[in-house]
Amino acid sequence: MRMLASTDWLFRHEHMNPASNLAFVGPMGAGKTTVGKRVAALLGLHFVDVDRHLEELTGARVPLIFECEGEAGFRARESALIAQLCSQDGQLIATGGGAVLDPDNRRRLRESAFVVHLHVDVEGQLARLARDRSRPLLASGDRREKLTALAAQRDLLYAQLADLRHVSTGGKPDAAARRLAALIEAYWQRVDHHATV
Repeated sequence: MRMLASTDWLFRHEHMNPASNLAFVGPMGAGKTTVGKRVAALLGLHFVDVDRHLEELTGARVPLIFECEGEAGFRARESALIAQLCSQDGQLIATGGGAVLDPDNRRRLRESAFVVHLHVDVEGQLARLARDRSRPLLASGDRREKLTALAAQRDLLYAQLADLRHVSTGGKPDAAARRLAALIEAYWQRVDHHATV
């Protein structure tokens, strides 16, 4: 079996998680979309970025949804979409950073996906998000303070949900995706829950 790097942890390995989907969770800037698209292509999965898909369905950008409906309205839409996606097979679902706050989202992801926590520390987030103005939760105030507070609120939830934790160390996305895809292939028991016999 492939050895894990010192920065990676396999959580529920005693009782593996047979699943028909792959899900990426983690903080903003961890690479869920950038690396996720490449991993999906390598593993033959349909890639779905929850935030982008929500924008396509509503015709509104995430910041506008936050502005018009508040975070609670956005989270309700996000949860409904995650429920729909988790009823399908063969996808890599890249969730938004706050999706894990909802217990129903965590339950659905746990039941239908092998969950990979892409971790990046606050310093890494600050570097990667320096020019990004599309994040509603970072629209005002001190970014470091906000990211630190979000990490304190969410990191334990990512860890509790994850089957595999992978530390996002930067570098070229293609190389990172190849390495992560190999790890996932070594540990994910891929099944088709909705196949007809």
